[in-house]
Amino acid sequence: MSEPRLGRELPDLEKIAQQVLDLARSGGAHEAEASVAEGDEFGVRVRMGTVEKLKESGSRGAGVRVLFGRNVGSSYTSDLTPEGLSSMVGQAVELAKVTSEDPYAGLPDDEDFGCASVELRLYDEAVATLPTPEKIERARRAEQAARDADPRISNSEGGSFGTHLSRHAFANSRGFVGSYRTSSCSLSATPIAGADGRMERDYWYSAARRAAALESPEHVGRKAAERALRRLNPRKVSTCKAAVVFEPPVARTLAGHIFDALDGDAVYQKASFLHDQIGNKIASGLVTLIDDATMPELFGSAPFDDEGVRSRRTEVVEDGVLKTYLLNAYTARKLGRRTTGNASRGITGNAGVGHGNLYFRNGATPVEELIRQAGTGLFVTELMGFGVDIVTGDYSRGASGLWIENGELAYPVSEVTIAGNLRDMLAGIEGVGSDLEFRTSVAAPTLLIREMTISGR
Repeated sequence: MSEPRLGRELPDLEKIAQQVLDLARSGGAHEAEASVAEGDEFGVRVRMGTVEKLKESGSRGAGVRVLFGRNVGSSYTSDLTPEGLSSMVGQAVELAKVTSEDPYAGLPDDEDFGCASVELRLYDEAVATLPTPEKIERARRAEQAARDADPRISNSEGGSFGTHLSRHAFANSRGFVGSYRTSSCSLSATPIAGADGRMERDYWYSAARRAAALESPEHVGRKAAERALRRLNPRKVSTCKAAVVFEPPVARTLAGHIFDALDGDAVYQKASFLHDQIGNKIASGLVTLIDDATMPELFGSAPFDDEGVRSRRTEVVEDGVLKTYLLNAYTARKLGRRTTGNASRGITGNAGVGHGNLYFRNGATPVEELIRQAGTGLFVTELMGFGVDIVTGDYSRGASGLWIENGELAYPVSEVTIAGNLRDMLAGIEGVGSDLEFRTSVAAPTLLIREMTISGR
């Protein structure tokens, strides 16, 4: 099998981006932005010891966004030949001539352009050169470790290993040009446990920028088995109001909901329960939410955002008080504010709003103490459904986990719904765990919420 293309001699993506800008100027554009990216992806799934799926793919593309005054056009191509780039720019120019004027369109202010001042360490050559047989073997070992953990592990959805390598360049007509490369790898196992005729599945995974930072296949497999086994013989509970403890993989979804409510577009449209709340207390004083794209080796880090604006660290919520919305240049103009360096988009088109590494600040309370403080309630390990209304804050999702009695985990619970309102949930956070870790670009420690409605039988 071939080695990843990104491990070989690479084309100068910045030079291609500059060529696109030259074509845009020749076409009469007043201003322009150009993105060029390429990537290689590998994935393998091993099930019951046999390779079930293997995928290797690569992609390259360029995008352009042109402005004629306040009229905008954009286009994309995977053909990076001079002819392909010329055709792409021509399409964008023609589109700009027929679009309506947008009073908020434009590039960021010159003083916002730049790169983060810290070394981000987003690329690891060891990921690019990891042999394919080794990748398959790690997936096999993770699954085998799960299957060997307990006789009740009766089946498996497999062990998986994946890698992704990418390069990205961005340039605009104001003189900004920058590029960076990234690597990532991941390992997972999904065993199925059985007892008394019932089956339960769960999973565990590890993900990192560096190959050496991955957890061992044996650890991933045993952890996945442990999580599947603890779900066996679940009970139903009666409808009640009680404390709810969110395990980190589900606690991070609360950070995601806050982000959705702070997206500049949602705020401008008044389609957010946090509209017009800057300076107000929106959460417990234990809550600090941070957006930071300058943290080395993490998945949400980059030297600049997708408009060329310097990456930064932003305290979004500090000790429960909302400090800022998250904005790109476009939404910032709409709201009469400055960009927060949160532009996000694919290879082309108008930028949306994205986040860097979004996380709740770590607490000082061990998880066992949070469970003790809860007394009686639900320790949530999985959420289902999408019953969250960002406009009103209403929250209702299917859940499963472990019931808490007398401050201890007692038995597994399934087929329940937890409900409340995000305003009350954030205000009701009574405990923040000391177990923050980053497995994705959104992270949270264990969170204890004073009370929610738990609907069961």
